[in-house]
Amino acid sequence: MPDGFALSACPAAAFRLTLTAAPAAPRRADFELRPFLARYDRTAAWQVANTLVPFALLWVVNLWCLDHRPWLLPPLLLLQVLLLARCFSLMHDCGHGSLFRSRRVNRSVGFLFGIVAGIPQLPWSRGHAFHHRHNGDWQKYQGPSALISTDAFADLSPARQRLYRWLRHPLMLFPGGFFYLVIKPRLALLLGLVDLAVATIQRRPHRSRHWHSPAEGRDLALNNVAVLAFWLLMGSLVGAGRFWILYTPLMTAAAALFICVFFVQHNFPDAYAHRTDGWSPMAGVLEGTSDLDLPPLLHWFTADIGCHAMHHLCDAIPNYRLREAQARNAHLLTGVRRLGLADIAGCFDYILWDPAAGRLTTIAAQPPA
Repeated sequence: MPDGFALSACPAAAFRLTLTAAPAAPRRADFELRPFLARYDRTAAWQVANTLVPFALLWVVNLWCLDHRPWLLPPLLLLQVLLLARCFSLMHDCGHGSLFRSRRVNRSVGFLFGIVAGIPQLPWSRGHAFHHRHNGDWQKYQGPSALISTDAFADLSPARQRLYRWLRHPLMLFPGGFFYLVIKPRLALLLGLVDLAVATIQRRPHRSRHWHSPAEGRDLALNNVAVLAFWLLMGSLVGAGRFWILYTPLMTAAAALFICVFFVQHNFPDAYAHRTDGWSPMAGVLEGTSDLDLPPLLHWFTADIGCHAMHHLCDAIPNYRLREAQARNAHLLTGVRRLGLADIAGCFDYILWDPAAGRLTTIAAQPPA
């Protein structure tokens, strides 16, 4: 029977077809958002304190364990990894201006979290804002893994297809994570300074590929100065070897964790992946974003970023009000894909976007060459 039709009984015991209208897709105006926009500085300050204070204390404890109780290091390092992931989530909120009421305080606290996470907050947050503006438009934004279309994949040689698949394997989150936090920001500054020097020698205007405004360039430079100063200070205080034994797995695992969370919130079975022409922002929110059903403790460590459709619908809602906003609007979010921990591994198969279908798909679903 065609969609949109239903059988109904009539008094004469005959049947007739009656047309039933499909429910209209929710519009942004249908959602109740305004009550959840208020930001509370006391709540935000408590979140900063209950994240940074134990994170700093764990440095002291872990350095002691390194010499006296090495068998305690794995669980303590895991706890520090989770706290660093929370640092990144709160930095993300500062970038949206949603943690504190003051724009200046958000900027200052975001910069501090950027030092802790090893990444310049202003360039990152502006790049992230681009993602929010174009979510679901895979012609403009291909996600953290730079996914390609099914047609582009078919044009690759078999060797390059294997390389494409291998580079997007979940295990690549770990070397990729270390590069993302520890190497990439330093490399970006170095290459940007080379661009600046060449432009100065050639007496032409400087337009760097590594930052999009002078303010981003300054933030990148200041972040690098602060991070390098931290490395040198820790190396002189506790020894470079002891510092890097702890710092390397900490940064690698934390980056792998939050890249994984970001990935599965936009790469999942049947995720909306459209061309620019005909792209729908609301479809990007409701069909191109997943919500995560995590254990309560993990929701705390990720600052409720699992309420991701609501966050994409209105990124001005503070993390500490997202769950309340989601509950109030639950009847409009029934079409959003919900993922549990058991669903995460399968999301890494969705590494191609099919422009014809407007959805993400898998390599296994492609016809043989």
